[in-house]
Formats: sequence, C-alpha cells, structure tokens
Amino acid sequence: MESKKEVIIIGGGVIGLACAHYLLERGASVRIIERDGVGEGASHGNCGLLYFSDLIPLCAPGAISHEIYRALCGTSPLYIKPTIDLTLLTWLIKFAAQCRPRKMLRTAINKSEILHYSIGLFEQLLALPDMGCDFERTGILTICNDPKNLNNLEGKNDFLKPFGMGYKSLERDELLEMEPALKPSIAGGWHSTFDWHLRPDMLMTAWKKYLTRRGLIIEEHAKLLDFEISGNTITHANTVQGKFAADAFILATGAWAPKIAKQLGLHLPVQPGKGYSITMERPGVCPEMPCVLYEKNMVVTPWTSGYRLGGTMEFSGYDTTLNSKRLAKLVTGATQYLKEPTGHPVIEEWAGFRPMTYDDMPIIDRSPAQENLVIATGHGMLGLTLATGTGKIVADMVYDKTPEINIGPFGLDRF
Repeated sequence: MESKKEVIIIGGGVIGLACAHYLLERGASVRIIERDGVGEGASHGNCGLLYFSDLIPLCAPGAISHEIYRALCGTSPLYIKPTIDLTLLTWLIKFAAQCRPRKMLRTAINKSEILHYSIGLFEQLLALPDMGCDFERTGILTICNDPKNLNNLEGKNDFLKPFGMGYKSLERDELLEMEPALKPSIAGGWHSTFDWHLRPDMLMTAWKKYLTRRGLIIEEHAKLLDFEISGNTITHANTVQGKFAADAFILATGAWAPKIAKQLGLHLPVQPGKGYSITMERPGVCPEMPCVLYEKNMVVTPWTSGYRLGGTMEFSGYDTTLNSKRLAKLVTGATQYLKEPTGHPVIEEWAGFRPMTYDDMPIIDRSPAQENLVIATGHGMLGLTLATGTGKIVADMVYDKTPEINIGPFGLDRF
C-alpha cells in the first residue's frame, strides 16, 4: 500500500475498470465518472476474445488494395460513410502510409511486449474469486472457405513464429473432426492455442462488483462537462452530477477520448470504428470454440451461457443507429461456414465504437499540457485483450513508477 492518492477515471469501460483495479491495489482512492452505465459501451458487445496472438496490425501491407477489391465485389466488412470530414480523410491517408513491411514488423514488436504482459496479469485477475465470466482457454480457430487463403495464413504463421505465437495448420478433415459445427464445404484452417475467450458483459459485471467491494466509487450517468485547471494541473472534473476533485485524472473514454481531449487543447488521432454484434441463445449444433471466419473478417463466439456473431468496421462518425444491412451481413457470413449459424431467440442486436489509431497501437501517455492527466485510449480491436497491461501501466504512471515494460512506442509524440 502506498500513499492515499485521490484519482478520478473518466470512462467506465474495460480500460477504466482495469486502471481502477491496479490503483486500488496501490492504495489509491478511486472514483470512476461514466457518461452512461459502466460497461455499456464497446466493453459490452465485443466478441470476448483475449487475442494475444493478434500482433499483425490492421495497417499491414496490401490492406488498402485488398479492401478496395472486396468493396468492389460487395464482400468487404469495411464501410466508410461518404462525408466531407477532413479529420477522417487525414486519418485514412496516414493509415495508408503505415501499410509497409518495416512498419508492420516494428508495430508487431511493440505490441508483442504489452500483449505478453497482459497474459500474466489476466491469469491473476481471472483467478480471483467471483470473477465468473464463461472464461475458457480453448484457443481460436481461423476458418477458410477458399483454399487460396490458406496460403495467406501460412505467411501470417511464418511471421508469428518468431514471437512464439505460431498457429497449427489443420486440413479440412482434421478441422471438421475438431469442430463438427462447421460445414463440410470449408477448405481448412488454423488453430491458435495461445488465445482465450470469455463473455465480456459478465466480466464487466463481476469486475465492477469486485472493485466496489474494495472501495471503488462509481458515478454513472455523470456526463463530463469540463475540467477546472490551475496552471498545468487539473483540479476538478465538472459533471452533470456535480463537481469532483482529485490529485490525478485518467482519460479512458475509448472512442470518445478525442472530444474530451479537445477541451484540454489536445489532439488525439482516434477515430470511432463502429462494430456490430448479435447475441442469441446457442444453436443446436454450436461451435465449441471461437471461430474467425477469414473471408468475412468476422467472429463467432460460443459461451456456456450464449452465442455471439460479431464484426464489421464502419467509419461513420459517432452515429449510434443500428444498420440492419450490417447486422444481416453477420448472419449471411456465418451461414457460409456453419451448419447452424444462428440460435433462437435473439437476445440483443448491438453496435459500439472501437477507438482506432491509424498505426493500430494504443495511446498510453501523460498529457503534454496537464501534468496530472494520464491518457489511455486507442486500443482498437484489442481493448479487452490489453486491458490488464494498460491498467497496470497507468497505475505505475500515476504513482511515478517506471512501468515494467517499455511504453515509449505508445506515446503521443509518435503522431
């Protein structure tokens, strides 16, 4: 236990809870300020993958041409809403500039350390009492319908092996024996044994209860209005629920972080990448482990308590409406791989925003303008996976300790 610092975390998603967890361990007094309810954003409806082998960034060589081709064929999971948005246009241009082999290797090296760091911390977290969340270590299957794409996965596997994250290749018959829920028409696939899965909404509920028992204070439906600043220090957060003072502040609002940072004179190159999911009861013939459907860039996740289809990437600003066509694509996509792609009844149709940076790496850094503000956002599609590592790093930073891994690559000065 260290000094009794008063800390306010803006944002009650999985990153916010992780920061609170490690700050409480250090003896801090922690309050979360959340505009909606804790765990109701991207932390609620994602596919629940702890995807530790996901080292290759989205901005990989060939990503642009590949998605243009698929868009012309009508099969791309990517949608960019036609709009005159110079900030988004600049972001897309910088994303394209990252799609080079050397940058891909550098990003993978940087992500590898924090991914490995998060594995050990998740093992400790999930071993705590009352953290039931349908957690399993079965690994993840990547399934191909087109035999040509198996060669693409071979190249990916060669890239991952030096990082200790290589996949096991499976011929069609082996794959069907391992996963009978798949259609006989599939071509083959790969099994990643390093990856886990859980039900994210159950994790958030259990984690919230665990932390409140240990003293976490949560202010829900407390939309942030602005900050009070003295010199280069934030003194108060003003919300619709009142004014709150603290010694240190953490900005962990995911895709909403740029809007808040703008109040502080900070520019965060984070775009909201909208994803969709459908949660339902388990189908009669249900997969035993998560399946990444390669050609559709979507995920099928089975849990003891349910079943979810998720995916797509939509850049349409902060539009929260559910696009029925995008949801339908999840069902039609799964139909091409699974004997029974859907279960009944449907429990929830959902959309949420992933905080996307153009280099596909998180932002974990002190604000250059406010000395007592730490920023933790930009985790893209790995927010759940990187939560424990990020939370521990942020707690170290608040207490002026050197983090246990190198966080230089995640700094704001790279932009």
